[in-house]
Amino acid sequence: VQLVESGGGLAQAGGSLRLSCTVSWFTFDDGAIGWFRQAPGKEREGVSAFSLRDAKTFYAESVKGRFTISVDYDKKTMYLEMKSLQPEDTARYYCAAEPKIYSDYLTFEWYTDWGQGTEVTVSS
Repeated sequence: VQLVESGGGLAQAGGSLRLSCTVSWFTFDDGAIGWFRQAPGKEREGVSAFSLRDAKTFYAESVKGRFTISVDYDKKTMYLEMKSLQPEDTARYYCAAEPKIYSDYLTFEWYTDWGQGTEVTVSS
C-alpha cells in the first residue's frame, strides 16, 4: 500500500489546517488507516484512526474535539481536519494503514504501511 500525505504547513495558534492522505488501495475488511505524529525529540504518537471494518473513529485525548478524521472511499483519500491548533500540535504527521487490526488503533507499532509525512508547524 502506498500512502502520500499533503496539506501540512504553517498555522497560527487557534488556526486550522487540513491534511490529506491518498491511499493506493484500502479494501481491508479488518483494517484501519490512521494519522500519527512525531515531534522533535519525542516518540511517535497516535492522533486519530478510522476502522475500515465499521467506520468507527478514534482520537487521542489531546486532539478530541479539535481534530476530525474522515475518509472518501471514491477518492481513496483520508483527511484530518485540524482546528484550534496549538503550538504543541507542531510535529511531522504521518498517515498509515494496516490490513488487520482489531484493537489499540492508535498504537503505531501495529501499522505496517506508512507515508513519508508532512510537517505541521503552529506558531504562538
